[in-house]
Amino acid sequence: MRELNLPITEDELHAYVDGELPDDRCANVEAWLKTHPEDAARVASWRAMAAVLQQRYGGVADEAVPRRLEIAQIMGRPRRWMWGAVAAAIIAFVAGGSGGWTMHGVCAGPSAFANFTHDALDAHRLYVVEVRHPVEVVGAERDHLQQWLSKRVGCAGSPPELEKEGLKLVGGRLLPGPDGPAAFFMYEGPSGERFTIYSSRAKTADMQMRYVAKRNDASMFWSDQGVGYALCGPADRDRLQQVASLVYDQVEKAEAKSK
Repeated sequence: MRELNLPITEDELHAYVDGELPDDRCANVEAWLKTHPEDAARVASWRAMAAVLQQRYGGVADEAVPRRLEIAQIMGRPRRWMWGAVAAAIIAFVAGGSGGWTMHGVCAGPSAFANFTHDALDAHRLYVVEVRHPVEVVGAERDHLQQWLSKRVGCAGSPPELEKEGLKLVGGRLLPGPDGPAAFFMYEGPSGERFTIYSSRAKTADMQMRYVAKRNDASMFWSDQGVGYALCGPADRDRLQQVASLVYDQVEKAEAKSK
């Protein structure tokens, strides 16, 4: 058995918070926390975060993974959209005009961008409930995260800096997109609120920001120069608009700088 004068690892602290630590180790961790106030504060913050996520997304954790995010569905997904779906999207856009293409609730319709936004919201709801493993690469490894996703996706660029909105980068991961890999970044606010950015190559015309809500979550989405973006978070339109505007400005500056 490990002596108490040896450090308790971060993995053990996470397991303790998650209730996954063996009973014979819990006493050692609790004794450690009594004499290490910094670790005790971290554990308290993790528990508070878990409580917020459970309150907001508790029901989501028990839901089945959407079929289109299952491995079998991903592997069998066509790599290119059918011409019929593309044509339907164009017709819907032209018929509705600049303000006529709207989506209500679940992103209905055959358009490519409706499916893109639907995937972004599903990914958001799937991962924001995670406390221990919400991302593949943590925010502290921002440079590595940028290089990895930029290489795989071809358009991810640097994770936007959202500190002005009180949001800290949790990290990111690689996800399947509608027509190739997608970059997924997660951010967290001081109260435990989480926002995610989903971006990938998208075969759509440039489109200004649109808003769609799905249950308790919502997304601001747009496309520019063959890249689609979806910012997802709690269904507070004003708050989402503020964060999306900051993301949009940074993306525009990065694109201008790269030219």
